Amino acid sequence: MEIGIVGLPYSGKSTLFATLLNLKADSGQQGKAAAERGIIKVPDERLDKLTAMFNPKKKVNATIEFLKVPGLEGDGTTPQGLPAQFMANLKNVDAILVMVRAFENDYFPHPLGRVDAAKDIEFINSEFLLSDMAIVETRVEKLEKQVLKIKDDKLKRELEIMKKLQAQLEQEKPIRELDLSEDEKHILKTYQFLTAKAVLFVINIAEEEIGNENTIEKQFSSYKGQNCEITSLSAEIEKEISELSDEDAEVFMEDLGIKEPALQKLIRRSYELLGLMSFFTVGEDECRAWTIRNNSKAPKAASAIHDDFERGFIRAEVIAYDDFMKHGSEAKCREEGVLKTQGKEYIVQDGDIIHFLFNV
Repeated sequence: MEIGIVGLPYSGKSTLFATLLNLKADSGQQGKAAAERGIIKVPDERLDKLTAMFNPKKKVNATIEFLKVPGLEGDGTTPQGLPAQFMANLKNVDAILVMVRAFENDYFPHPLGRVDAAKDIEFINSEFLLSDMAIVETRVEKLEKQVLKIKDDKLKRELEIMKKLQAQLEQEKPIRELDLSEDEKHILKTYQFLTAKAVLFVINIAEEEIGNENTIEKQFSSYKGQNCEITSLSAEIEKEISELSDEDAEVFMEDLGIKEPALQKLIRRSYELLGLMSFFTVGEDECRAWTIRNNSKAPKAASAIHDDFERGFIRAEVIAYDDFMKHGSEAKCREEGVLKTQGKEYIVQDGDIIHFLFNV
């Protein structure tokens, strides 16, 4: 799964990206047309505790790929259309993380001459809407001509859907808020509309605002919606934390009144926004978190390990995470009757510890 990081210049996207990779921000990277990629671990306290219990040879976290995408510019008042390279970089991401600046810095003045996070969000939303509208209008015009010449039911169906999108966008509402059928989603899949993607707005705050995150996020709650969330952090402080040893980081966070790095919360929120969750396999060789979509049935979850597991699925032995932590071992869970044998229709729950039985 891939998340594109975007934002206006000096919003903090480079700092955030570097921190995600536990690297120092490289000012030489600014302004590059090419996107930069990095795979990061999804922090999971449950996996940490299971690893402590089993002391395996290897621990494997779930992962997310982040893509830093330059090229979001503008005067902050009138949408001007998005560059082709920017669009190409964002085309295949599963979600978009938008860095929004809410701090003053004389060394790095806001490119639009003002610091107003709400206006930045509205500007970026307008750019995305404008981009999608241009695609839809062009496609509607082409389809209308084709339908007159060719009596094709598929083309008629696509035209109906495009007009549905057009009406939504004309109301300045994102496509992701439309109630689309699976058939409609399938038809639209090749277009990769920006407003159809999940969005996480990250308010980049000043150090003195640390501790006020809940209040700040409430101020921007009106921008939340279906598959659109708001969170906040200080990218510069998160960068400093990532560069410290664990011991020094703990002292530093204690001085600031921080319980955990906000970056970990951001990664978890990104994971959830994508509609993802984890199940675990455990043992002396390896403890691992496997990524699946919410509401996945057991055979589909098994395919995360190997396609053969899905094809030859027989059954799954499942222990809920809380039950396992309560009883402390598989043997005790079996004895207490909390180890359940599940079939093909079982919907895997977040945190399930699973052993699959299969035959191919």
